[in-house]
Amino acid sequence: MDLPSLVVILQGALSPNPSERKAAEDSLNQFQYAPQHLVRLLQIIVEGNCDMAVRQVASISFKNFIAKNWAPHDPDEQSKILPADKEVVRQNILNFVSQVPPLLRAQLGECLKTIVHADYPEQWPTLLHWVKHNLQDQQVYGALFVHRVLSRKYEFKSDEERLPVSHIVDETFPHLLNIFNRLVQIPAPSIDIADLIKLICKIFWSSIYLEVPKQLFDANVFNAWMILFLNILERPVPAEGQPTDPELRKSWGWWKVKKWTVHILNRLYTRFGDVKLQNPENKAFAQVFQRNYAGKILECHLNLLNVIRVGGYLPDRVINLVLQYLTNSISKSNMYSQLQPRLDVVLFEIIFPLMCFSDNDQLLWDEDPHEYVRKGYDIIEDLYSPRTAAMDFVSELVRKRGKENLQKFLLFIVEVFKRYDEAAAEYKHYRQKDGALLAIGALCDKLKQTEPYKSELERMLVQHVFPEFSSPVGHLRAKAAWVAGQYAHITFSDPNNFRRALHSVVAGMRDPELPVRVDSVFALRSFVEACNDLGEIRPILPQLLDEFFKLMNEVENEDLVFTLETIVDKFGEEMAPYALGLCQNLAAAFWKCMNSAEADDDGDDPGALAAVGCLRAISTILESVSRLPELFVHIEPTLLPIMCRMLTTDGQEVFEEVLDIVSYMTFFSPTISLDMWSLWPLMMQALGDWAIDFFTNILVPLDNYISRSTAHFLTCKEPDYQQSLWDMISSVMRDENLEDGDIESAPKLIQVFFQNCKGQVNRWVEPYLTITMERLRRTTKPYLKCLLVEVVADALYYNASLTLSILQKLNVATEIFNLWFQMLQQTRRNGARANFKREQDKKVCCLGLTSLLPLSADQLPGEALDRVFKSTLDLLVAYKEQVAEAAKEEAEAEAAEDDDDMGNLETDDEDDGDDSDGEMGVEDGDEAESNRLQRLAARARAFRSDEEFDDDDSDDDISDDEEMQSPIDDVDPFVFFVDTIQALQASDPLRFQNLTQALDFHYQALANGVAQHAEQRRVEIEREKLAKVAEAAAAAAAAAS
Repeated sequence: MDLPSLVVILQGALSPNPSERKAAEDSLNQFQYAPQHLVRLLQIIVEGNCDMAVRQVASISFKNFIAKNWAPHDPDEQSKILPADKEVVRQNILNFVSQVPPLLRAQLGECLKTIVHADYPEQWPTLLHWVKHNLQDQQVYGALFVHRVLSRKYEFKSDEERLPVSHIVDETFPHLLNIFNRLVQIPAPSIDIADLIKLICKIFWSSIYLEVPKQLFDANVFNAWMILFLNILERPVPAEGQPTDPELRKSWGWWKVKKWTVHILNRLYTRFGDVKLQNPENKAFAQVFQRNYAGKILECHLNLLNVIRVGGYLPDRVINLVLQYLTNSISKSNMYSQLQPRLDVVLFEIIFPLMCFSDNDQLLWDEDPHEYVRKGYDIIEDLYSPRTAAMDFVSELVRKRGKENLQKFLLFIVEVFKRYDEAAAEYKHYRQKDGALLAIGALCDKLKQTEPYKSELERMLVQHVFPEFSSPVGHLRAKAAWVAGQYAHITFSDPNNFRRALHSVVAGMRDPELPVRVDSVFALRSFVEACNDLGEIRPILPQLLDEFFKLMNEVENEDLVFTLETIVDKFGEEMAPYALGLCQNLAAAFWKCMNSAEADDDGDDPGALAAVGCLRAISTILESVSRLPELFVHIEPTLLPIMCRMLTTDGQEVFEEVLDIVSYMTFFSPTISLDMWSLWPLMMQALGDWAIDFFTNILVPLDNYISRSTAHFLTCKEPDYQQSLWDMISSVMRDENLEDGDIESAPKLIQVFFQNCKGQVNRWVEPYLTITMERLRRTTKPYLKCLLVEVVADALYYNASLTLSILQKLNVATEIFNLWFQMLQQTRRNGARANFKREQDKKVCCLGLTSLLPLSADQLPGEALDRVFKSTLDLLVAYKEQVAEAAKEEAEAEAAEDDDDMGNLETDDEDDGDDSDGEMGVEDGDEAESNRLQRLAARARAFRSDEEFDDDDSDDDISDDEEMQSPIDDVDPFVFFVDTIQALQASDPLRFQNLTQALDFHYQALANGVAQHAEQRRVEIEREKLAKVAEAAAAAAAAAS
């Protein structure tokens, strides 16, 4: 396509007519891989006579194509751009990038970034020479722009990946220094000079971010740079040309230069200028920096802060960075000594005013309360906020230098309180009171630990915080709620004060001002956690939940959901009447948050985090009502649309949370509905396409489907669940690109399949054994080896004769049994078993090996029978010892818990029990956790990858899965072993006699011990059955009454 034709197509892409626009886009897609297409787009971008809108469309198309196609993600994939076209682009883009208008330069800059990251230095060795040459020529701006892109490639690189930086610095930094020096000396510099200096600062920043280049260890070279940075730091920003608009002003070129200068000096100070943090070879640099520059920078920073003390302007980010420097100086004796003479001025005339409610705060509060709330709870905003930096300074000051500063600062705060209380309403300094309350809240951790302040906190709250709940000023009502939440966990000598604060916070949820309502909800979380008597909240719970969801409809914030989770967790099953309504409201809030996140192009919308919080809260609700399975039937229709949509690629950001919900729904519902079964294919597809990292999470619901709805799993043919399970597992097990750790869930799922479908899936035994042996031969990770051998053990327990004949047919019987016995005998350096370390592992092996014992001599010769018998005895003894040790540890833990409870009771006798360190708000019935809930949690733990298997020195304290529900739970390995031996004795007495007579004294003693323990277990099992019957009868009687 020639140039004029391409221009016409690009013009069509701007058409207001949708059909014309689509036709143009289709044409662009059709010709995008044609030779010279990329070159022609670049020609249009730089053609000054062409319409700017067309040039812009061309630049976007150019950028997107390069981002997608310049460097293929797959190394084996052939590039879709011809080498000749790439070369033309590389030769021309460098000169054009500085010539085009800023709007187009931004697009070309992104292209340049992609190309540099992919091609330098291997495919573009001339790039550095071009930069060096043009730094000495007339194209200084272009050279600096390209150098900035080049330096950013290595900003976060370390070690070997960073090696090119030294060469780049060698070639360019002397020229950069000369340019910087000339620019600084220009009288009455224009804004263009600021742009050049800013680029130099950014290049320097990227070059020193992780490591100072060795060239800067030369004292003369480093000093030359520092003189220039200090010059920029000290001299005032030009007054002429500053924008009046606040947003434009803070991003004005000269303020950007100031910000980058402070940024660089902070980085040098905190990362490279601290002697204590430096490795030996850099210690000399740190010492020089501390001696020659750290104090000068501090002095400049103090002078800079003085600008805002006298009413001048500094951008928020500059204030934030300067305060960070001061905060880092507090712990260093020499720096603190320099700061001390001016500390009172800094603390009371700069820091404290920054903590007070400001004109900008009031403007935002009045004009956009939603944005006020967002900024107040945005972590990113905190990073740049002068107020946060001021709070950090005060916190660090009282933490590191509290002896001389805590009392002084608190006396100042008390004086603020006193002046406020004494002033008439029209003369009260509401904003100063706000700052004082913020200071008290920020220092809560220190004050709660330090006498005499600790014992005065309740009185302080009553005198200075509680009255502001009814303040005529909204921001003080909000601050009162926030401070009250900070101190909710203190021990109140008068329970009425706790009650008063709680009720005030609850009332704040109905405040006419949105920020007050939001701060009240956040504070409520602390009060619910600290509440000793839930009777305070129980009567108002319905209204409280109504207010909560009204607020959720107004504000998307994950912290709101945290409060709901706390309430649900605290009230447990008492939430049952509200469970359906809560899930419906949370589902509605989830969809709203997701729509908001999808509409946000920048990807930083708080709705995404809030959506995750909604799903987490739903899981908390499902957990709280887990002993009420009938509720799940009513909740399912509300949650099913979320599960269906979010188990596809649309839900990758919330996939783990959705799987938690699926796990609860498939485990606690009375039965698994056909609608819930519709999720199975979605999870299988996700596993096959992109969700292998979530295999452990997916395993839990898949287990639930197979174990709790076995009949449907086995009989349904549309879809064929058995076939889809095989397709997925065989694909995963045979994928050579997947590491051992990636596929551990696959053999676990095969075990679930064999254990739950005993006697009903004979046709699948051979295929599963085949892929198990294939993977076992190339497996190196010990834990995966154990799991694969356990598949064989489960197959033997499923049907020993069939399994052994298949292993012999595959010519792997000798191989697998030799490996199995070898693994059973391997020990670690401390003498403990190296493999099959969990109780469940040993039990599965015991059942598999025991299942071999009744086989005839044709299938299991006498020598093999003897080996299997002895190995099983050894395993049973090891299993018995491990179970006994676990029971002992559990008893000791319970005893320790009882001691703690007694300690808490004694503490409660001494005070009113409002201290949050005790177990508060525990209802009598809450102590008995749901057994099924424990099993579900244990199942999730059991399915986690067990890294300890790779550590030869690790303790054998790994999590077990004995509480995981499985058909073999009711099979006692000792009873099973003895019953099997007795059956052998009855069916083939001679074979039994030959086996037992060949045993030495050691194994005879083991066999007798196992037989005795089996009889003991029979008695215990019968006793447990009777106890369960009695418990069920008692529960039924209680329900009837």
